[in-house]
Amino acid sequence: MLRFHCFFLFLCFCVGLQLVCSRHDPYVMRISCGARDDVHTSPTKTLWYKDFAYTGGIPFNGTSPSFIAPQLTTLRYFPLSEGPENCYNIKRVPHGHYSVRIFFGMVVEPSFDNEPLFDVSVEGTLVYTLPSGWSNHDDEQVFVETLIFLDDGTASLCFHSTGHGDPAILAIEILQVDDRAYHFGPDFGKGTIIRTVKRLSCGAQESLFDADYSGDHWGGDRFWSSIKTFGQNSDRRISTKNSTKSTSKAPNFYPGSIYQTALLSTDNEPELTYTVDVDPNKKYSVWLHFAEIDPSVTSAGQRVMDISINGDTVFPDVDIVKMAGGVNSALVLNTTVPISGRTLTITLQPKNGTHAIISAIEIFEVIIAESKTLLDEVRGLQSLKNALGLPLRLGWNGDPCVPQQHPWSGADCQFDKTSNKWVIDGMYVNELTLRYTSFYLYVCLCGRTYGISMGIFKNHLHTPCTCNLQSSSPPQYRFWLISFWTTWPPLCVNFLINHESTQDKYPFPPSQKENGKNGHLCNHFSQLENLAAVKFFIL
Repeated sequence: MLRFHCFFLFLCFCVGLQLVCSRHDPYVMRISCGARDDVHTSPTKTLWYKDFAYTGGIPFNGTSPSFIAPQLTTLRYFPLSEGPENCYNIKRVPHGHYSVRIFFGMVVEPSFDNEPLFDVSVEGTLVYTLPSGWSNHDDEQVFVETLIFLDDGTASLCFHSTGHGDPAILAIEILQVDDRAYHFGPDFGKGTIIRTVKRLSCGAQESLFDADYSGDHWGGDRFWSSIKTFGQNSDRRISTKNSTKSTSKAPNFYPGSIYQTALLSTDNEPELTYTVDVDPNKKYSVWLHFAEIDPSVTSAGQRVMDISINGDTVFPDVDIVKMAGGVNSALVLNTTVPISGRTLTITLQPKNGTHAIISAIEIFEVIIAESKTLLDEVRGLQSLKNALGLPLRLGWNGDPCVPQQHPWSGADCQFDKTSNKWVIDGMYVNELTLRYTSFYLYVCLCGRTYGISMGIFKNHLHTPCTCNLQSSSPPQYRFWLISFWTTWPPLCVNFLINHESTQDKYPFPPSQKENGKNGHLCNHFSQLENLAAVKFFIL
């Protein structure tokens, strides 16, 4: 029996050791935009890779208006001549949950607008609009940070001009976090993105990142902005050198140092109140951090508080010592609330005892993720863009249909409820050259194989599409009308994208008499395997 007991303990030890050893380091990607070489920044010797994965833009000398941003000397800016939408498309990102942080910069050139205002989207969802005056703040306004699930192997970060200066990006961070980090309730998951509005370390002397606290890498290297008071004479700062229990645990891995300082209310102002400006008619996830570090409180029942948000009690009878399991132990409370107005106010009101206390506050905006455009249609338009050699000023970067505020120029998008994806219903591109021509884009889908033929036709052609009998799905059809000014003689572009070996055949529309003015024909599809081909013909 003793031998069996020892064997069981040994087995448990081996399993536990395997679990610890099998935990890999999180994926980390940091890009110094505009840099020609890799860069290390002080004091942590953080590695920033040289610039890559951009769709356009111009590298230039740059700076950040805030000490918060990494001390880098270059940036990439996107003048309107490069198009209204430009992106970074980072590939080979492992599936997972990520903190995506984008630092904004200022071009070091007197003739440039010193404070560009533009929109930012992540994976096709608009997450941030730079506010006027952002460059005058040493807080979260100098970057945008989101938590998002990336499950297609890429991270697409796009910047959309709004007519107020050229977007300028100093640096990008993509940091993997725990899959359940900041699980805020039933809406948590791949259908939502949360954006950091505020992250405060109450009573801290200085603002620091997780790395400065020697925090766990799985925490996402969060930035904690110090706040020494909520208002004049309304509170006082307290601190302790005692270590705090129940910190740096999965899934959020909070650094223990944020619980070693706090703000404590006073006899004159027994309540603690914090107010932040927010966008109306949105949901916000609020995370409140506590540790009982006040030496005058030693047992449960000595401090009990009610906590309300905009006047509604969300956490009644909060007893930190009781709920955390003792003094110097961390307690985290979370709730998600809809806000109709433009302010979010957190109030801590003491019930037992005379003072309220708090260690840290995190506030996130909950954003519903946009449905993307059907992948085959995105590939088709990207091939069309390359085939026609469309100018950079047209844009056509990122997703054609989302964010809905910034679709591709000329894209007529419709939402398909069956696939829960956007599809292209039509295209209109206007280029100032010589002759107006209408193009019909003939699309045939057989399984995963995607065929496209574009020619000059007078009428909308509904032509049968023949698929191999072994095809797993019936043929589907889509016709895109593309109208634009083009040079004369017009181009006829015929191309096929074949994603896998197949015997599927795509007959060219037989109504060849419907072709362009001079009756010249476009070549029909060739049977190609594992090939992407583009052919140009002058009529």
